[in-house]
Amino acid sequence: MRNMLEQFKRTEILIGRTGMECLQQAHVAVFGIGGVGGYVTEALARSGIGTLDLIDHDKVNLSNINRQIIALHSTVGKYKVDAAKERILDINPKAAVNTYKMFYMPDTKTQFELSKYDYVVDAIDTVTGKIALILQAQAAGTPIISSMGAGNKMDPSAFLTADIYETSGCPLAKVMRRELKKRGIEKLKVVYSKEKPLKPLGIDDADSEKKVIGSNAFVPSVAGLIIAGEVVKDLISGHLPDNRDI
Repeated sequence: MRNMLEQFKRTEILIGRTGMECLQQAHVAVFGIGGVGGYVTEALARSGIGTLDLIDHDKVNLSNINRQIIALHSTVGKYKVDAAKERILDINPKAAVNTYKMFYMPDTKTQFELSKYDYVVDAIDTVTGKIALILQAQAAGTPIISSMGAGNKMDPSAFLTADIYETSGCPLAKVMRRELKKRGIEKLKVVYSKEKPLKPLGIDDADSEKKVIGSNAFVPSVAGLIIAGEVVKDLISGHLPDNRDI
């Protein structure tokens, strides 16, 4: 117990004992454990979130090493959720980590009861999956934050937190605005980049239909850390000392 108190002491200095207890009692689901989602889970674990559900069907491969925190030569071939769970428990052995080796899509959404979560993170790559998750979370009354596009970008300082209908410059956000408006979604907190995506280099026109997306170590990671910060701040809102505003 003393080691655990020592581990989170620097965080407690900022948010107080009540705020720390709020995080330790929180149950957060992260859908998509890739370049963005991996850093979300990392920061949430280091913030003391008590229970984490991780949802992803992919395995770690060599091409993930340039940007995904769970991707190492020692983890290549492992399911991403398993690699993330091992890492989380090495950070906080008292955390509860539940893994789901599956993709969240409209045909799998019934396997999740989102009302049990205190917060949901959408770090899914597909538009259909993102829309289904957002609709389900809002129907359940569960707070959700959604990651917009982080691929083909080089400026980590261009990320902003905003409502989906206040976004600009992000192709994925444009699609999401249109599709969510059709479905009557009035608001959604997102993290997005105003940077215009770069045209990928080294790909012949004949291969362009494969839509290979360029990425790096410092853009998706920043998006993930911003998302984790928003989750933590929202969870402890109302549980801080009277003179503390974040």
